[in-house]
Amino acid sequence: MYRFVLLAFVSLMACQPGSSQQQTATTTTTNSSGIYQTGPASRDGIGTFYKGREIAHVMGHLGADWLERPERQREERTDLLLSALDLKPTDVVADIGAGTGFFTFLMAPQVPQGRVLAVDIQPEMIEYLNEGKAKRNLTNVQPIQSTESDPKLPAKSIDLAIMIDAYHEFSYPREMIQHIADALKPGGRIALVEYRGEDPSVPIKELHKMSVAQATRELKEAGLRLLKNDGRLPQQHIMFFGK
Repeated sequence: MYRFVLLAFVSLMACQPGSSQQQTATTTTTNSSGIYQTGPASRDGIGTFYKGREIAHVMGHLGADWLERPERQREERTDLLLSALDLKPTDVVADIGAGTGFFTFLMAPQVPQGRVLAVDIQPEMIEYLNEGKAKRNLTNVQPIQSTESDPKLPAKSIDLAIMIDAYHEFSYPREMIQHIADALKPGGRIALVEYRGEDPSVPIKELHKMSVAQATRELKEAGLRLLKNDGRLPQQHIMFFGK
């Protein structure tokens, strides 16, 4: 989930229920790249806008307990998400914004002849990942420390990239998605898992939700199209994109 900055207490509460109390961006300016706009920041955002969407604050490493909460499987039905991915034993999967590795370590046994590349920008999360890998004696998990704009994945190296409640916090979504798209093998997929922005009954702050229309608009910039929106999760979209 990630803009990859350690914003401890603000970030810890960011994805929890409540109103975002967004301010109206009365004036915005476009940066030199022409990709992003800047304006007044809302309580939950960073004041940078992409395709009309304000980028959300990140959950830092001090929010690790939220990622590992005992009720997460029940609330998010991560078992259904794992099934929806339809992983093959030889797949190479990139878990972008892997955090503590909650989902990385669920996927690893599903790809015994493949690998899970657990990507995160925060050194503290890389430590969590290495500790978890050693504790579980997994040889097919590879933690990778990325930057805000580059996941550090080789070209044409992955079958699937998954981002679970992460994309909306990317500081540089355009650059990150382009690099991820370049890392896809022919026929590779991107799975974007985000709380449903169209559904006001989902008790997550607005900047930490995304609609299918917004996600499609943004990923189109990297030459990607929506292949399928899987609706089996109780509160989140599973949006599959491909070239």
